[in-house]
Amino acid sequence: MNLLALDTATPSTVVGVLAGAAVGQERDDPSPGERPRHAQLVLALADRALRRAGLGWEDIERVGVGVGPGSFTGLRIGVATARGLAQSADVPLVGVSTLRTLAAVVLGLGTEGAGRAGGGRDTLAAAAAPGVLTALDARRGEAFVAAFRGSPAGPDEVAAAAAVSPDGLGQLVEGLPDGEGWWGVGDGAIRFRGHLEPAGVVVPPDDSSLHRVDGEALCRLAAAAPPQAWEAVNPDYLREPDAEVALRASRR
Repeated sequence: MNLLALDTATPSTVVGVLAGAAVGQERDDPSPGERPRHAQLVLALADRALRRAGLGWEDIERVGVGVGPGSFTGLRIGVATARGLAQSADVPLVGVSTLRTLAAVVLGLGTEGAGRAGGGRDTLAAAAAPGVLTALDARRGEAFVAAFRGSPAGPDEVAAAAAVSPDGLGQLVEGLPDGEGWWGVGDGAIRFRGHLEPAGVVVPPDDSSLHRVDGEALCRLAAAAPPQAWEAVNPDYLREPDAEVALRASRR
């Protein structure tokens, strides 16, 4: 299968290409404080990824897209782009949870993933961890959080995605099976490290690649998922966009 997958739910713009059994990715990871460049780069990165895989746009057989939760603007750009590509090529479209994509990498680490985890000690902890808590910075003092365990090819959702306050993170961890030792990844895990680590969650160093959406994991999950109708693939916002909240407040 030749598959193109993209995710713009976080500040990073991530594009992966699955060509047969080979996977490649292109990405843009803005520095802290820099604005995301989804609209400017997503198609350019996709074109580069396809060319590096020896493919053209006409070779795409399936399109996958990260549906969040995440940035309202980023999700709109990613899903609209993926829909347009799938429709123009007349190929299936698949939506993939961004939180699930983050979890798949950690669940597949094993003892060989020291470089990605940021150290041998952390890798051994990951191999024995009962599962992974994925957290994205949701702004407004909250995190978008879900918990997974099981196989990287099909992470099982233990706690459904939700917008959670910092105080609620500890309560969520307390309700997870198997007690302490879960891993926490994502920029929300970095931001709320001070709430997760006291609850027994292992959070990799801030510069670990585990905190970023991985194009290969996105492709693998999109390849395994059943295709959906184009119009059925929608962003998973989890809550009202900031603009709508502000507009409602201004009318009071």
